[in-house]
Amino acid sequence: MTSHPAAKAPLLSFKGLKAALMARTLSAFSSQVQAVAVGWQIYALTHEASALGFVGLAQFLPMVTFIFPAGHAADQYNRRRIVIICQITEAMAALFMALASFQNVVTPVMIYGLVALFGMCRAFEMPAQQTFIPAIVPVSAFPRATALSSSLFQVACIAGPSIGGLLYGLGPTPCYALCAIGFGIAALSTLLMKLSFPSRPRQPVSLAAVFGGIIFLRQNPTMLGALSLDLFAVLLGGATAMLPLYATDILHAGPWGLGLLRAAPAIGALLVAAVLARRPMGHNSGLWMFFSVAVFGVATILFGFSKSIPLSVLALAVLGGADVISVMVRSSLVQLGTPDEMRGRVSAVNMLFIGSSNQLGEFESGMLASAVGAVPAVVIGGIGTLAITAIWMALFPGLRKLDRLDDITPQELRKTT
Repeated sequence: MTSHPAAKAPLLSFKGLKAALMARTLSAFSSQVQAVAVGWQIYALTHEASALGFVGLAQFLPMVTFIFPAGHAADQYNRRRIVIICQITEAMAALFMALASFQNVVTPVMIYGLVALFGMCRAFEMPAQQTFIPAIVPVSAFPRATALSSSLFQVACIAGPSIGGLLYGLGPTPCYALCAIGFGIAALSTLLMKLSFPSRPRQPVSLAAVFGGIIFLRQNPTMLGALSLDLFAVLLGGATAMLPLYATDILHAGPWGLGLLRAAPAIGALLVAAVLARRPMGHNSGLWMFFSVAVFGVATILFGFSKSIPLSVLALAVLGGADVISVMVRSSLVQLGTPDEMRGRVSAVNMLFIGSSNQLGEFESGMLASAVGAVPAVVIGGIGTLAITAIWMALFPGLRKLDRLDDITPQELRKTT
């Protein structure tokens, strides 16, 4: 294949990419800070562990409820406008919580309402936002742009909880105020983006239109294989749910050790994403995805057996780095292998898979650990990930044969099915 000039062009030379990356990174950072504030504040008000679970449920249920209509809206209406409305709503909600916290009138119901509103906004925001980078950079530069976006996202995931924890020492008001500023600047960055979408045909609202993403995936086994592989790998290999238990009972590390363990996957992911931003994958992308998921499983098993903090941190860093490779292949398939008029709905299904795997994976790990113990639960999850990898290699030959990410088009992807 002849290299396209854009494949080696500086990424930030593409008009609109700086604004897109700033909006996504600030939004992710603000979400992380808000999660810290919400968790500390709800526990301080209730002193009940179940309240923490209800926070997750209050955010997850609106996302599941609205994700398919949100994907349909992203394919029917102005995507930039949808994202701006969501980000402004998030900023106003955070500002309201800052004022309520300052006046000491916050109640648990108000916090549940905040996270429910946030879950609904994210359901509409993310499918539309996922379509921005393909509209800004050419196909040849998309893998590098995705890797850079992942790098900045990991920075947000590391910095957000750290800064949120420090700020909460001054109370919840500064945390919510910072979130309001972050979401507000994200909205402004979205407004300043240079975007150009091809004209999209309007479809009447119907079940077939709203659930068009699922129908599209059923007709594209290669893409379905990539999404479902990631779903089951994270669902089974949910070692991160056991980090508080490992830090306390197995590694005897205390709070500082827990912080180090939580940061390790993001640090590993950041390092690998930074490498991929400079040197993107060449050939055999499908095999690289299967290899990365297998490494994810092996790292999970290693962490499960580890009784050493350095070894546990290393295993988690490898786990996070391997996950980035899988994410990069999946993102390229979803965004480049989907026609623009379907990207919102397919991105919505992708979001649902990611959200389900993360939250249900934590639930699965917790239930299995309560039945057989933490170490067997983590190790069984890692073994299950390896088994899923082998089964999926046999079930989805098109994914196994996937070559270059910058060759992905809807037409080429259909030839692999």
